[in-house]
Amino acid sequence: MKITSKKIKEALTEVMDPELNISIVDLGLIYDVHIDKTKKVKISMTLTTIGCPFFSLIEQEVKNKIKTLGFEEKKIELKLTFEPPWSMDRMSARAKTILGI
Repeated sequence: MKITSKKIKEALTEVMDPELNISIVDLGLIYDVHIDKTKKVKISMTLTTIGCPFFSLIEQEVKNKIKTLGFEEKKIELKLTFEPPWSMDRMSARAKTILGI
């Protein structure tokens, strides 16, 4: 089965933000998922705040989840960016409902 960027993003819905217990996808933290010709997964993501102390935990959980799809850890690259800055507008309707927004 060919793994697509969409499948990876679907798998990442199981990675939860440690503070809010809402998926990082529903929070809108995943900006882009790309698989290049060498089967390297490149993910551009953000955090809800600059300096969030949980990035290393989230990063490892993202890598662990992608490894379950058959990718080697050395072929997984996470790029942390704050451009554009995260805002609540990026959240899914599900996340907003959970948070009562």
